[in-house]
Amino acid sequence: MDRFDAMQAFARVVEAGSFTKAAETLHMSKTTVTQLVQQLEARLRVKLLNRTTRKVNVTADGAAYYERVIKLLADMDDAETSLPGAAARPRGRLRIDVPSPFARHILVPALPDFHARYPDIQIDMGVSDRIVDIIDENVDCVVRGGELLDQSLMARKIADLPLGVFAAPAYLAREGTPDHPRELEDSHHRVVAFLWARTGKPLPYTLHNGTDRLQIKGRHVLAVDDGNAYLAAGLAGMGVLWLPTYMSDAHVARGELVQLFAGWQLESMPLYLAYPPNRHVSLKLRVFIDWVVQLMA
Repeated sequence: MDRFDAMQAFARVVEAGSFTKAAETLHMSKTTVTQLVQQLEARLRVKLLNRTTRKVNVTADGAAYYERVIKLLADMDDAETSLPGAAARPRGRLRIDVPSPFARHILVPALPDFHARYPDIQIDMGVSDRIVDIIDENVDCVVRGGELLDQSLMARKIADLPLGVFAAPAYLAREGTPDHPRELEDSHHRVVAFLWARTGKPLPYTLHNGTDRLQIKGRHVLAVDDGNAYLAAGLAGMGVLWLPTYMSDAHVARGELVQLFAGWQLESMPLYLAYPPNRHVSLKLRVFIDWVVQLMA
């Protein structure tokens, strides 16, 4: 039995709550993971996990051992990267998940710089606007817009994204230009609705002009759950958009979008980088976090 592999397998089963999910993230067979954990229990002469047909629960002894194991695994990671010359070259696979517009407009175009600095880090990037289960899916970190509801995660705010209201010239030529945000609620105007992953529903946006404060939801004939599709729908003239300016600036400059409601402001959207609370922050994750913070600055 390789004790390192056995401890790593045990830790992933605890985090994933399943031998099957642990095997998938470790790129091992379920049989191999099961055998490694059984061999570890036999060596320790302690039951670490309670198994049922539906789920796996860690025992009291297993929970105590898990806390020691993750620290030991973290120390081993640090030991490998603390050798002369190794600290400047963090390495390994980094699993991240980011919103699709953030990936397209900001992160992916900047990745050549990251790779030039850290050529030995392999990034596996999930690109979606869904809420990823960081523990179950063995993701090292996620970038998410809006307030974080899962207070158990460690989180670092990396930006406050300015927002604006926009429409395509084709839409304005067809429907007219609204003069006041309230027109989006009580007239023939339409918005493109964004279905937020937390609720599966569109959320209202708050606008203010110093004295008045309005919550506007608008009427829609199209709702989407992906940021890139949302932008494409607005560019096609399907309705009014609420966009972070990093998504709109280039289109406004090219005349493909027009900003609406001068004098009105939207509340900015916080952008967070979050990671599991019970995991050691490896060197490869630390340098990625620092790089993203620098990128957003």
